[in-house]
Amino acid sequence: MSVPTSTDTTAPDGSAIPTGMPETATFRTADGDQPTRKTFWSQLVQAFAMFRNPKSIAGLIILGVFVLIAIFAPLLAPYGATQKDRTALRQPPSFDHWLGTTHMGEDVLSQLIFGTRGVVVVGFLSAIIATIIAITIGVIAGYVRGWKSESLSALTNVFLVIPGIPLIIIVASQFENPPLIVIAAVLGLTGWAWGARVLRAQTMSLRNRDFIQAARANGEPLHRIITVEMLPNLMALIASSFVGTVTAAILGLTTLAFIGVIPVSNLNWGTILFWAQQNGAFPRLWWWYVPAGLCIAIIGVALSLINFGIDEYVNPRLRSAGERARAMKKKGLNVNDPVTAVRSMPTTDSGTVQSAATATTTHTKTDTKTQNAE
Repeated sequence: MSVPTSTDTTAPDGSAIPTGMPETATFRTADGDQPTRKTFWSQLVQAFAMFRNPKSIAGLIILGVFVLIAIFAPLLAPYGATQKDRTALRQPPSFDHWLGTTHMGEDVLSQLIFGTRGVVVVGFLSAIIATIIAITIGVIAGYVRGWKSESLSALTNVFLVIPGIPLIIIVASQFENPPLIVIAAVLGLTGWAWGARVLRAQTMSLRNRDFIQAARANGEPLHRIITVEMLPNLMALIASSFVGTVTAAILGLTTLAFIGVIPVSNLNWGTILFWAQQNGAFPRLWWWYVPAGLCIAIIGVALSLINFGIDEYVNPRLRSAGERARAMKKKGLNVNDPVTAVRSMPTTDSGTVQSAATATTTHTKTDTKTQNAE
């Protein structure tokens, strides 16, 4: 059978490609290199494309620094967490104590480093617990129909209105020294409902798509449809829910420690603020409470940057606007300038002046009508 010879498409080197050629066929470019095929690593990179924008990268770097501090805390801390220097009580920052000392001569920097471990452990452990529950209940509630979906949705609504901090106070009061695992478990059990509700709504939208209908028609089991067909399309929302849960867990932990619910033996940034407040450090002994407050703010900013990057990846309008803004910045154009910049060209021998529009910059939020008018 002859191959059609119509030339509707062309190769990168300008040669014509027959329209009857299969899409999987490859050709060599002018340099002799074949186009790259999708490999395992390329698919893995594509799966984490939501973290490739500058906001997510900056947030991941900051968060990674805190994680490394938590892992190598004994090596980084100059003193022990409770080691006392009786000759330096309430001392401001100095060469021996970079962030000063407490009322008992304890090094604030060492307490801050050791306290990072508790914050990171509780934040990530509670987020893992909450994310697993949210995926299980949210995806199943969005895929199934009838009373099963309504029952799971009602359960989610109940946990949405349960106050988390009072429940944690009640649970913590039952332990003389509640471990971090118990605190993380309670924070995770009270923080999954919002993520489950978002995943349910998105799953209800996916269950009527063609590829889901095809999988169901082929007799695929429920667990394979959810894990293979649906979860890859929900990764961005799952990552966003995970990051939000980490933020809420860290704020919950520091709040509970600051009000004295968590015993002082569980050292974290909230415990530092608790002791500073109990011993009258506000506002004179600034080196006692300002570093802990700054750490809470910085890790909150890092998680927010990661979340902003995920939102930009999920929302096509935000993604296109961000790509357009970055491209304009590379060209040296002002992103916020709505006026067309015109550059005059040198005059010709006949005296005429040539001009060209160098760039037209528009606001990031443009609709179809504005683009047609331009």
